[in-house]
Amino acid sequence: MVPGRSLAVGDRGMAAASHPAVALAAVAMLRSGGNAVDAAIAAIALQGVIDPHMTGVGGDCFAIYAPASGKPVAVNGSGRAPQKAELGWFQQQGLTSIPDDSPHAVTVPGAVDAWCRLSADHGSKSLDEVLAPAIRAAETGFVVTPRAALDWARYANRLERHQAGIPVYLPGGAAPAVGARLSHPALGATLRRIAREGRSAFYEGAVAEEIVATLKAMGGLMQLEDLAGARPDYVTPISTDYRGHEIWQCPPNGQGVAALFIARFLAGFDMADPSLSEADRIHLLAEATKAAYRQRDALVADPAFHPLDVDALLSERTVAALRGRISRERASEPTVFDMPVHRDTAYVAVADRDGNMVSLINSLFFAFGSGIYAPRSGVLLQNRGAGFSLVEGHPNAIAPRKRPFHTIIPGLLSKDGKPTMVFGVMGGQYQATGHIQILSGVLDRGLDVQQSSDVPRSFAFDGVLTLEPTIPAAVADDLTGRGHRVVWADEPLGGCQVVHLDRSRGVMFGASDHRKDGIALAV
Repeated sequence: MVPGRSLAVGDRGMAAASHPAVALAAVAMLRSGGNAVDAAIAAIALQGVIDPHMTGVGGDCFAIYAPASGKPVAVNGSGRAPQKAELGWFQQQGLTSIPDDSPHAVTVPGAVDAWCRLSADHGSKSLDEVLAPAIRAAETGFVVTPRAALDWARYANRLERHQAGIPVYLPGGAAPAVGARLSHPALGATLRRIAREGRSAFYEGAVAEEIVATLKAMGGLMQLEDLAGARPDYVTPISTDYRGHEIWQCPPNGQGVAALFIARFLAGFDMADPSLSEADRIHLLAEATKAAYRQRDALVADPAFHPLDVDALLSERTVAALRGRISRERASEPTVFDMPVHRDTAYVAVADRDGNMVSLINSLFFAFGSGIYAPRSGVLLQNRGAGFSLVEGHPNAIAPRKRPFHTIIPGLLSKDGKPTMVFGVMGGQYQATGHIQILSGVLDRGLDVQQSSDVPRSFAFDGVLTLEPTIPAAVADDLTGRGHRVVWADEPLGGCQVVHLDRSRGVMFGASDHRKDGIALAV
């Protein structure tokens, strides 16, 4: 294990986020008497201002709210394709896929609606107070942190085709350096309207009209009715047992079921066995990931169009049959992924003084989403629609008002019916694997949540086994000998944020990944 960060410890509230100002905003909300929902929304709204390549009001949101007593509830705030998005129309245009920077990649942004619904139903403060940190940052300015600057520069080209966002996001024509100070008054004004008027400020009126006009000018299919009719859904979270705990995920159209499948797969092995080598653990996780992702890619889509029997998929009969096909000594056949690579996300974990917990994730999909920007309202639009298939009969084929397959997944762990941990691992495709890699470190190896976050990571995906360079070369050689095609990661795998509540002692522990700029803070 490599040196890492100290574990955050407290007993009156905790927040973890990938940006220090975001974690501080959540803790400030808790200190002022807000609950976990207030803190999570305040945090993610701020992150959309200061980490605009990762998330924003033009993106989507999923959340699991776990009250201290009672069952967890999940909110699906992912947007839908426009009503006019018929598969045949795209085929008539000669398209075989949806370009990730085109107006057709823009689905209805669902994040704002999800925030408003959560706030109204489970928050304790007004939207005006909850959105104040984001409004202040947009109007008075913020400084760019190191990891944000790195990603900003790496993906600046995603803004260049459409030009409108350049003055705001690339002042002077270049990505801002570490410590650069930026502001975004147009976005601040939109956030003020949302704080005052709620969802209608975004999905109706001037903001909606500009979004639709911007997309129509590029040949897009979005109509005002698509935005006005947007609604988040409360959905029943899905779960499975692992080492005497219950792991909870949002149901499809997200990939949370793949995380549960990996857990079910690994439950057939003694992952707590101290004699397992690092190569053994990486190999078993890789084989579990490949088995889970084969099922995921074939089955997960909008359940309103392509229902999935989650219980059958996670049954011991199904999992054991696939588990029995693997060898501890030889890698199974690789699988090839045929959809766009899913990249950028922002995640927040919060627990309040009463033991209520929130796991919330928000994303634009690619860095800076589609790159399409509505300048008067300051809205940068996501490109989730690029994840749709244009193949007839594919479970994820585009259709009117259909939700695309999603990689962003908030996680929850409970014990004896009580929530004990909220966690997320940003990083697109890696997220399902990352969830179980973190949980296995805690539940199988006895690591605390920060230690488990610090452990070097691996990911078997799209025919290769990617290893972080902190993994010893001898381990890589061992895995190559088992038949894995090993490559070294050129950037960190994922970004983990965790809040863990030890209810027996009334103590909270927080972890924030050293791979990001963030921090875990106690009240």
